[in-house]
Amino acid sequence: MTDSTHGPRTLTVTEDFAGQRTDRVLAACFGDLSRSRIKNLIDEGRLRRNGEQLGNAAEPVRSGSILVLDIPAPAAAFPVGENITFPILFEDDDLIVLDKPAGLVVHPAPGNETGTLVNALIAHCGDSLVGIGGERRPGIVHRLDKDTSGLMVVAKTEMTHRALSEDFAARRIDRAYLALCWGVPSPTKGEYEGNIGRDKRDRKRMALVERGGKEALTRYTVLKAFRVYAALVECRLATGRTHQIRVHFSANTHPLIGDPLYLRRIPAIAKSCPTDARDVALDFPRQALHAARLGFIHPRTGEKLLFETSPPEDFLTLEKALGSD
Repeated sequence: MTDSTHGPRTLTVTEDFAGQRTDRVLAACFGDLSRSRIKNLIDEGRLRRNGEQLGNAAEPVRSGSILVLDIPAPAAAFPVGENITFPILFEDDDLIVLDKPAGLVVHPAPGNETGTLVNALIAHCGDSLVGIGGERRPGIVHRLDKDTSGLMVVAKTEMTHRALSEDFAARRIDRAYLALCWGVPSPTKGEYEGNIGRDKRDRKRMALVERGGKEALTRYTVLKAFRVYAALVECRLATGRTHQIRVHFSANTHPLIGDPLYLRRIPAIAKSCPTDARDVALDFPRQALHAARLGFIHPRTGEKLLFETSPPEDFLTLEKALGSD
């Protein structure tokens, strides 16, 4: 076993650990790393077993296997407040519900250390927010991709963070997304499922995987079909995996319009789209995805809260263009 502050750590699994969960074994052997920290690193694609990426923290280890965990160099300990405005729909002493603009990164990460929603929240809430739920992600209970717009809830106390995190994990949160995709899913109401894990060919992407990964289920309803070339769909998540909607729709030949990661070439169905609408769709600079509905039980008051927002102007303009024939 090798150890260092950051960089690769190597562990050769001994017989006494055989059959135990990977994250438990690593936590036992690397005592300075918590199990949750190790699980996050595995989710980020930073663990390799016998040279191959392993994305499932629960997978049992085998005697003789060589595990290599890549520890990134530490970033600044605390994000700092920055004067960044964001729409607030509800706020009290326990939580904030906001409508995240597309283009805003949720929390600091390599390549986006500043200018994030966390920086904005610290400026808005003050130092009381720092450390709630984690130093690098204070208050963050769930996240949206940088270029996905829509509703988020942020915790302002540890109690609220713990309660909401448990509700998300237990799938007690009511949430729905609106998306514009290429083609019209058939049937018009159905489910996409399949385990999601890191794409072995591109760590920035997720993919459907036959081995490992995490179970994922997306329920969808076609709200509007634009002839055969595109559709407005509502999506509800039975699970909450990274890029889940984007991966499921791409894997089922209906990639989201504008998706920079999962739409690598112009879909054949785009040829049937009217020229003006096609030009608008092909120029759309982000995935056409909006978190439109968010409902939950307030952890302190027990009140049922439900919020809904319309997609931003660029999404509505794209929708209008698709239906302009």
